[in-house]
Amino acid sequence: MSAEEYKTLGNKAFSAHDYKTAIEQFTKAIELDSKNHVLYSNRSAAYASLKDYSKALEDANKTVELKNDWAKGYSRKGAALHGLNRLEEALETYQAGLKIEPNNEQLKKSLTEVESVLASSNPFNNLIPRIAAHPSLKKYLEEPDFLPKIQAIQRDPKLLSMYLQDPRIGDVLKHILGINFGFGDREMDIFDNLPEQNNEPKETPKTESEPEPEIITESTEEQMKKKEADKEKEFGNEAYKKREFDEALKHYDKAWELDPTNVTILTNKAAVLFEQEKYEECINICKEAIEVGREHRADYKLVARAYGRIGNACVKLDKFDDAIKYYNKSLTEHRTPDILKKLNEIEKLRVKREKEAYYNPELSDQARERGNELFKKNDFAGAVKEYTEAIKRNEKDPRAYSNRAACYTKLMAFQEALKDCETCISFDPTFVKAYIRKAAVEFLKKEYGKCLETCELARQHDIEKKHATEILQQIRKCHESMGQSESSQEEVMAKARNDPEIQRILHDPVMSQILSQAQEDPRALMEHMKNPEVANNIRKLMNAGILKLA
Repeated sequence: MSAEEYKTLGNKAFSAHDYKTAIEQFTKAIELDSKNHVLYSNRSAAYASLKDYSKALEDANKTVELKNDWAKGYSRKGAALHGLNRLEEALETYQAGLKIEPNNEQLKKSLTEVESVLASSNPFNNLIPRIAAHPSLKKYLEEPDFLPKIQAIQRDPKLLSMYLQDPRIGDVLKHILGINFGFGDREMDIFDNLPEQNNEPKETPKTESEPEPEIITESTEEQMKKKEADKEKEFGNEAYKKREFDEALKHYDKAWELDPTNVTILTNKAAVLFEQEKYEECINICKEAIEVGREHRADYKLVARAYGRIGNACVKLDKFDDAIKYYNKSLTEHRTPDILKKLNEIEKLRVKREKEAYYNPELSDQARERGNELFKKNDFAGAVKEYTEAIKRNEKDPRAYSNRAACYTKLMAFQEALKDCETCISFDPTFVKAYIRKAAVEFLKKEYGKCLETCELARQHDIEKKHATEILQQIRKCHESMGQSESSQEEVMAKARNDPEIQRILHDPVMSQILSQAQEDPRALMEHMKNPEVANNIRKLMNAGILKLA
């Protein structure tokens, strides 16, 4: 048999609503004539009749690829996209087809249908005239920052969450759209309240010149059931708003019996179960919603919503790992600020809980003692590991930070050592040993000025003079090194110009006057040194080599 004969058999099977046979015949025809765009177009229609819109789209794309100046191909592609609920893409496809054939009535009709669905799925259309006609809302239009927000929401309803904190937007939702957001932590979504749209794409009937198959839409009985289901769902939504949860469940169950393909019925039911604190049941319903959504190619936003509600229920059950898993799945389907915020919050809470569960001062002391033993054996890396364990067990104990700083110094990890010293001092500003260890690191980094300043702080906090000898030795080593590596005056001044602290002191009007007096009368400087702040500034200038006293 020829490709044309298989095509004829396919058309006959299609007319008899035997779409599987039609697909088989069109496939055999394609095997014999793979460059015939009409064959792919016909098979696309057959797949669409079986609601297999993904394969219908594949064949439609092939049709357009083979003959991109044929309007029928764009009609097929638009119908498949419509069936997949990719309405914006369907709109663009129909528009592209009309550029090729501006008077194509089927393309015009299909375009109008998609535009109608898009318009009806956006509750914010024609919102401004409705606000202007409302006695208590029209005053908002006179406020300059209000109108741009409404216009932005009309263009993209996804932006609504950005403006919900504005009470004027809340008034509009309440008085015009009949949506009240005063539920606290309740789980309803604004778009759950919208009626489902009949998004079944319609096709052009076949003509004598081109015997193209026609896609058959849903039966009248099915459409009636869906309308009844929408009514029951709306009754459930109203009961939910009144917090009559048992009544809401009855309506949602009835709606589900009438239309077991509508995912929003299940997600709304899950919202009720969440409010009733039946979290396990809520999770099970959401999982069912996801399965149904996958089977019937529901909007990815609905699947994302179901995943998000599973995450919320897991949080209530203290299953943080599961909550994070499902929040991530929700974001994979559709990224929203609300779920992202919840994910960040639960991740922080999980870390906090883990720290609290790990906290044990007794085990912290044991780990620190093990670290001390390893330090004595010069196993500094092993000691770091034990001190780190001690910190995890009790992160507020300054001793573990000080000891770990000593290990880092031995391992020449100066930045880590300095950080541990500073953390130790932040927990206990009188911890003299931390100052001494910090000064040792600064000495090894040849930051002699900073080293001397740290030694001075150590001396101030060493009230009982237990570490006086150690501090004095560090100061002497520092002065000796400064003398051995004395820089030229040009180098000293160049370094000073790049030091913001030195520049601050030199440009201080009070310090400038004091230094000027010191040049004429050195005894005046000694008098000024009685002021602690001045004395500190003078020491910094001396340590930097800017000022030398005879």
